[in-house]
Amino acid sequence: MHPAFSVIFFTTMSGAGYGLWIWLGVMPWLGQSLPRPAALIVLALGFALTSLGLLSSTLHLGQPLRAWRAFSQWRSSWLSREGVLSLLCLLPAGWFAIAASRGQDTRLAGTMLAALSLATVACTAMIYVSLKTIPAWRHTTVLPIYMLFALLTGGLTYAGATAVTGNHVDNDVASAVLLGCFMLWRGKHFYWLDLDRGISPATRAAAVGLPPDRDVRVFERPHTEANYLTREMGFVLARKHSRRLRLLALLLFALLPALCAIAMSLFAHHDASPWLVLATLSALLGAFVERWLFFAEARHVVMLYY
Repeated sequence: MHPAFSVIFFTTMSGAGYGLWIWLGVMPWLGQSLPRPAALIVLALGFALTSLGLLSSTLHLGQPLRAWRAFSQWRSSWLSREGVLSLLCLLPAGWFAIAASRGQDTRLAGTMLAALSLATVACTAMIYVSLKTIPAWRHTTVLPIYMLFALLTGGLTYAGATAVTGNHVDNDVASAVLLGCFMLWRGKHFYWLDLDRGISPATRAAAVGLPPDRDVRVFERPHTEANYLTREMGFVLARKHSRRLRLLALLLFALLPALCAIAMSLFAHHDASPWLVLATLSALLGAFVERWLFFAEARHVVMLYY
């Protein structure tokens, strides 16, 4: 598939924004409530990330002014459900802002915000998982990996904003970052191994009703020059470039944040904000590279015809 910058930016930024809101809603139940100014800053940062992501997604549409029509298909479309839930998230976000500004208890509003944000991230992942015509996206790890990326990038952004605003960051953050990096590394490694083995159940033989051991070849190309399908669905990434980008992604979203977490533990009495900011930026860049590969390495079954 041809990687579209707008969609990659959308999935990375909105994932981090909703992940940030998830942690904002969950942390008070873990006894880690933020002071009012910091809570409002974190809430606004999540709103900025999600808004940037959602607005960038409209750039990929042929008619952006018709984007509102997507909200009407929520019964059958994961894209429509994502749009509806993203708007519903604004209700508990506004409630949280009002409660925090008045010094009231924000746990109920935060719980609703976290639940709706988690559902929104899941719907975004299901947009890709539900496409039967792209076997690479039907892999069992796609949904949990997408959720883990949102939780890791959102959690690092939450911890970084907490530290930058002068609030104490618990030592358990380093352990949580290490666990998240390890789980993402294992998940992507497993996904890429299966991708290299060939996870597509569709073959040319199956398309014409022949046994899978039959060798079916294309006698003549259907077009003499490139068309929309070959440009958008037939994007080819060389294996050597794929391996280099995979390594770069792992270094950015797993290794460097893990090293920052270890440094936080070793220098627990020092300011943790530089390490957290570095880990956050690295994880976001790593997620961007991983998302580019997610599109570039996926092939539409229509390319069996070409």
